[in-house]
Amino acid sequence: MRITRVYTKTGDKGSTSLADGSRVSKADLRLETYGTVDELNAIVGLCRSSLAELLVQHSDRLSFFDRSLECIQNDLFNLGGDLATPIASRWENMIVVGEAEITHLEQMIDELQQDLLPLKEFVLPGGTRLNAELHIARTVCRRAERIAVQLQENAEINPQAVPFLNRLSDYFFVASRWVQKELGASEVTWKKVGGLRDFIPPFAK
Repeated sequence: MRITRVYTKTGDKGSTSLADGSRVSKADLRLETYGTVDELNAIVGLCRSSLAELLVQHSDRLSFFDRSLECIQNDLFNLGGDLATPIASRWENMIVVGEAEITHLEQMIDELQQDLLPLKEFVLPGGTRLNAELHIARTVCRRAERIAVQLQENAEINPQAVPFLNRLSDYFFVASRWVQKELGASEVTWKKVGGLRDFIPPFAK
């Protein structure tokens, strides 16, 4: 595929083409779904950029983790293409996410989980930048899943899309905890009485 021109002006009136050439409104739920998947892919790229800065100081296990994120980015791109293509317009040998990808996610979750202690408290994003970014990936993935459920209720889509996004958000959560352990950082835990009602600024009179 060659892209020789970025702007076409064909969407200036609020419509765009799906992969099969059919025109739909940019407010269409299908676009909202694969647009959110695209947003998630960009966030995973941000996670990998943060990870690249850490690889020079930490173990090969982080390199393996980076490789998993690269694979996830490719799967997300495939998922976006799938969602942009009505089922009836799929082409022969089109690559779509399915049970194999979901199984691999479950295996990776189990692998990372072996290194972690059971949770006794809810955790908050933070402690390291990478942890916070993985939590952003988790929450955007959940949003993509919710929108995909809405789309699934109104149109025929890949039946494995929602389970894939569901399992992927679980992976990001476990990964966010795992990187804390790998980096030797403490997890930030939720404190029920740690809100603003108990916060007294040092400059308060």
